[in-house]
Amino acid sequence: MLKEILVEQNFHWTGKQKTYVKREMLDRLITYLPLKQIITITGVRRCGKSTLAKAAINHLIEEGVNPENILFVNLEHPYFLEYRHDPSYLAVIYETYLKLFNPQGRVYVVFDEIQYFDQWQVYIKSQYELGEIKYIITGSNSSMLSNELNTLLSGRSLNIHLNTFSFLEFLDFKEIAYKNELDRISNKIEIYKAKEEYLQWGGFYEVMETEDESIKRDILLSYARNIIYQDIVPRYNIRNSEVVERLFFYLLSTVTGQLNYTMLADTFSVSDKTIKEYLNYFEDVFLLKRLDRFHNKPKERVKSSKKVYVLDNGFMQISPSHSKNLGNALENWVFTIFNKKESELYYLKESKEIDFYSENILYQVAYIIDDTKTRKREMEAFAVFNTVSTQCRLITFDSDEVLEDIEVQSVDNFIFSSME
Repeated sequence: MLKEILVEQNFHWTGKQKTYVKREMLDRLITYLPLKQIITITGVRRCGKSTLAKAAINHLIEEGVNPENILFVNLEHPYFLEYRHDPSYLAVIYETYLKLFNPQGRVYVVFDEIQYFDQWQVYIKSQYELGEIKYIITGSNSSMLSNELNTLLSGRSLNIHLNTFSFLEFLDFKEIAYKNELDRISNKIEIYKAKEEYLQWGGFYEVMETEDESIKRDILLSYARNIIYQDIVPRYNIRNSEVVERLFFYLLSTVTGQLNYTMLADTFSVSDKTIKEYLNYFEDVFLLKRLDRFHNKPKERVKSSKKVYVLDNGFMQISPSHSKNLGNALENWVFTIFNKKESELYYLKESKEIDFYSENILYQVAYIIDDTKTRKREMEAFAVFNTVSTQCRLITFDSDEVLEDIEVQSVDNFIFSSME
């Protein structure tokens, strides 16, 4: 049975290769392939980690690596369920592979969703020391592939974090040219429509593939529940799983707002500590992320009130109290753009609030600024914090202008400018 599963999952052994939509992270992954270090690929479930690994397999074969020297194993396969508490079974998998082939030279092993095996790190470390195998491992939990891995494999791993499709990758998927100004002018209407779709539905590949909005929602709902019941509840031995699900969907309705742990604890009849633990779990599996309020003292930042964001805009569509709040959707999208840069990011709040503060620039987000009241509100917020920074930028859905010496930039041009 195991041999059959391996042959089924490694169609490249029979000379067959599938083509995949190129992801922005593929080039970095390719540069890591010649190195000895273990490559870890982290990201939310269904963001494309397996596909990225398979694209790397295609690259290796194109570079002349014998397909038989490459083993791919999806550890989520039901067959492996009874062995998940026995990390030594990973050795059984590899030995079974060796019974099929007698590979000469370097062997590449991809263990997909390796977190399903307890104590997998011990096995990987023991094999790493032998130096004959190049490991690529994927997982859907940040703490598993950072804290735990680094403790045991310090200096032996290189991580690639994969998000859902970015807007630029979305345009590539739609085959809309955007690489230069001529492209962007020529395809202005198509880019606008793509913006509207991405703002609402985000960047999960299967969601992008279908036009039916009810199916999009069903896919996103299944993703959220699968993550909760497969990646959170069993890993953290949570008994009251219903509260975890209810809390997550409630938080979707408060995206871009400030968290009140005491209010949430009262609402769900649990302690403040439990609420914070559950939020940690949501962050560990890349569903949500909290944003600190800026303070000059790092300790005060940690203690500050947090704002909450979801890491793919599509999830906002499955909130129980979903409303088409385009301003919140745009702010959340801008947050995901900043979050992918992995730079320090905060919000500011006194008498007014600044949505984002990064690299000494103040950012406000407003879907439209056509009316005087909106313009005044955004300008006043910048003025309150001019002692923090005089560099200001206002991001909108579709306006590009200069307003009172402040650059107003549409979200697509904000993204395009990062290419230059």
